[in-house]
Amino acid sequence: QGQLVESGGGLVQAGGSLRLSCAASGRTGSTYGMAWFRQAPGKEREFVAAISWSGKSTDYTNSVKGRFTISRDNAKNTVYLQMNSLKPEDTAVYYCAASRYSYGMGRISETYNRWGQGTQVTVSS
Repeated sequence: QGQLVESGGGLVQAGGSLRLSCAASGRTGSTYGMAWFRQAPGKEREFVAAISWSGKSTDYTNSVKGRFTISRDNAKNTVYLQMNSLKPEDTAVYYCAASRYSYGMGRISETYNRWGQGTQVTVSS
């Protein structure tokens, strides 16, 4: 099984930007869909964004559309989440995930069977 390692989290003021990275190693490959989820304190983990294996298809939850951009560099086995115009309600631990099956992509967590350890994003008002 491959590993996923997130980085790029931190503390930022409202209106600021951060770019999260998710580096994949081991049994990974460019044929797996990838996604970002987040979990705020006291809340369930929620879908943020997903990208197909080719990068040609993306999907976002409504609350981040127009502010967040998911992308991938298959040559580097890395997925990114560019977050602009951050709001305090974006504060959460962000997790990247790799799809259970080749070419998989979706909004539900069961689509994914490999998860990173998470990176904290805190947005101050």
